[in-house]
Amino acid sequence: MIAGLLVLHALGAGAFDLQGHRGTRGLAPENTLAAFRAALAIGVDTLELDVHATRDGALVIAHDPRLNAAFTRDAAGQWIDASAPAIIELTLAQLQRYDIGRARPGSKYARTWPEQRGRDGEHVPTLASLFEMLQRLGARDVRLNIEVKLSPLTPELTPPPEDYVRSLLDVIDAHDMAARVSIQSFDWRTLALVHRLAPGIATSALTVRQRWLDNVGDPRWTDGLVLAEHADSVPRMVKAAGAATWTPYFGDLSEAQVAEAHALGLKVVPWTVDDPADVERLVAWKVDGLITDYPDRARAVLVRLGIPVAPALP
Repeated sequence: MIAGLLVLHALGAGAFDLQGHRGTRGLAPENTLAAFRAALAIGVDTLELDVHATRDGALVIAHDPRLNAAFTRDAAGQWIDASAPAIIELTLAQLQRYDIGRARPGSKYARTWPEQRGRDGEHVPTLASLFEMLQRLGARDVRLNIEVKLSPLTPELTPPPEDYVRSLLDVIDAHDMAARVSIQSFDWRTLALVHRLAPGIATSALTVRQRWLDNVGDPRWTDGLVLAEHADSVPRMVKAAGAATWTPYFGDLSEAQVAEAHALGLKVVPWTVDDPADVERLVAWKVDGLITDYPDRARAVLVRLGIPVAPALP
């Protein structure tokens, strides 16, 4: 308990930001209203989610640019195949004919998320519908961390960057949510556009340095910033990008980098942290929050360490 109180003192009361990844992917169908309700019932500070745009310009909550065959059925209840249409190729009406409420039995996805409870009848929601749900539930203190799924490698799967960001800002403004959202992206062109078009909205720079993606080492992803020109320091590069928060893959992060980022005035909120042992280690490193598929597990660690947590919403 003494160790927990020391961590609490270091963080400051209420400072830790527990974020439910895609709502709570480990427990409910990802990026659905059901997943966001489940996260609220557990008690999170922030709902983390992804957005894409439909052919007719609606902003919808989805991670993949194409419908995912691992959890998508058509209007007849049949599982779609791997040659799924891209979201940008579909109108909102067409998109919402698909059911994304259950993992495909026997799929790698189903094996990866064995605790995920299906909910038939869940459709790809609009960002506006999530804002409206929060209002209905009276969830006035819950924040949203919105990832813009822009990529320099597949420009055909999204609107042009400025059109994309302006559409997102229009939805945020229409629901008076600017004070409650942050915008993150691996493609730092997004961050530059938000800084120019809506400088009052907080931004987070997503990073990963793995075989499957290294956005830090590719200036196409970092809006032209080059790591070597920033003393090979990712925190310095994030600072140069103008983001307030650094959101690294947790497996890339070191305790020294957390300290360096804090010295630069950055918050550090790693993703995606699902093992309670990793949660405890990162809290000891004084991260400012974390993104997790299992907010129930992370919350239990925070409670044990004496760190204040958000109230659960029934």
